[in-house]
Amino acid sequence: MMLEIRLSNFFSIKDEIVLDFRAANIKSANAKALANNVFEQNKVEILKTLVIYGANASGKSNIIKAIRFCNAMIFESHNHNENTVCNFAPFKFENYSNKPSSYFIRFILNNIEYEYSFSLTRNQIITESLHYYPKGRIKEIFTRDERRGKTKKEKYTFTDVIKRPLDVAENTSDKTLYISRASQMDREVAKELFNYFNKTFILNYLDFGISSMESITNQNKQQLIEALKIADSDIEDIKIKVLKKSGKNIRADLTNMTLKVEDVVQDHLQIKSFHKANPEVAFDFLTEESEGTIKLFFIMLSLLDIVKNNKILLIDEIEESLHPKIIEYIFNLFRAGEKAQLLCTTHNTKFLDLKKFRKDQIYFVDKGVNSSTDLYSLYDYNDFRDTMDLEKAYLQGRFDAVPIVSDSYERLKGLLNNE
Repeated sequence: MMLEIRLSNFFSIKDEIVLDFRAANIKSANAKALANNVFEQNKVEILKTLVIYGANASGKSNIIKAIRFCNAMIFESHNHNENTVCNFAPFKFENYSNKPSSYFIRFILNNIEYEYSFSLTRNQIITESLHYYPKGRIKEIFTRDERRGKTKKEKYTFTDVIKRPLDVAENTSDKTLYISRASQMDREVAKELFNYFNKTFILNYLDFGISSMESITNQNKQQLIEALKIADSDIEDIKIKVLKKSGKNIRADLTNMTLKVEDVVQDHLQIKSFHKANPEVAFDFLTEESEGTIKLFFIMLSLLDIVKNNKILLIDEIEESLHPKIIEYIFNLFRAGEKAQLLCTTHNTKFLDLKKFRKDQIYFVDKGVNSSTDLYSLYDYNDFRDTMDLEKAYLQGRFDAVPIVSDSYERLKGLLNNE
């Protein structure tokens, strides 16, 4: 599970921003009533969901995009060669394009807390480190600094956690993360971390394997159909036929996540749906069902796996093509889960309600005068009381994270008349 993420110098993010999933010490009646919004791990209360609000072009999507990029580096960088240029852009102003970008994540894996970080430019890894708390005290696993010397012994330090660590270092170029190469070379701790980022940290609704659909059991199918019925679908049954075996993962482009999952699935699976009105009549799911139904099907297929198996999901603009009732259904699904977590952005102010979310679950993004992204939590506003109208305060600009629209009648008339 995720505890904390820090990012700096990615896209519109200039100075370090922090997303903290560790619950604050809130004693209000509203917070106490939202006990299902948190879970406890190693005596620490952890938030199940964080929601980010902000104006268009404030940088909400860049936060999600930066996390996706950094996680993808972990499970892809062992494939990089000398010609590789990393697919991200540093902050463009104030000479930040010449400075390293950095990523830090604190998380819990197998009941042990880890801290992993790296810094890089578009052309090379600069630093990398991994620490953990096996007995409640921090212990180094390895550190790396490409600026410390010319040899691997000068650049790296190791403890006794990874076997033959220098062998891995000798096979790690400055384009590759050490943890990515160590996993490829069958080092246990590195493999565990690789699997955490590759299989537990889900970067999008569509980030799952076709094989997971091929192996849907009757029990899983009934859960999926029930989940669709809760969302007001009249589908009574679904039948899936394998056309072509594949173990491949469906991974959308990690920059814009544009891949349509049905475009990939249709080559491997035939899906038939049957409706309540006449359960004997089959519909070709991918061509005869509505776009909303298709999207909801794949969303629920992913969500059931994520929530049941305590995974982490990143979603940019969760409201896209979804009714507010469906979004609330998704939030409630995470509340009903044990330790699954959701990080999402949204413009839907319906959920700015302290009877639905705690103060520490709501984040705002604002664009600074230098076009940089600033991230802060509602919890930072000590003077905002639970009895106040949060949605109204947000729309009035109390938290700054709204667009300033100068749309007076006179100005619009001037615009239309080219004045």
